Amino acid sequence: MKRFNILSVCGSGTVTSSMVAEKVKESMEERGLQVKTTEAKPTEALNYAQSGSYDLIVHTSPLPAADYGIPTISAVGCLTGIGEEEFYDEVEQTLRSLAK
Repeated sequence: MKRFNILSVCGSGTVTSSMVAEKVKESMEERGLQVKTTEAKPTEALNYAQSGSYDLIVHTSPLPAADYGIPTISAVGCLTGIGEEEFYDEVEQTLRSLAK
């Protein structure tokens, strides 16, 4: 099975992105998907995305306007708990569509 690389982005690229990354990883593994996560700041996201090494960006801070070339999903629901399951569902659907 393919292992997906997810970039987790928050304002400082440390605490919140690490928390979201871990929760996404656990949730996707429960759903049968293998993921590897990397944390970053919004200003680093475009360079990471353009490296071709990532399949998806999840973010709690706004991303600078750009063509990232990969799907981006707001992870605010993962922080607040409001819409958290819908967030995980969207991540899963996106990853499964990329696997086709």
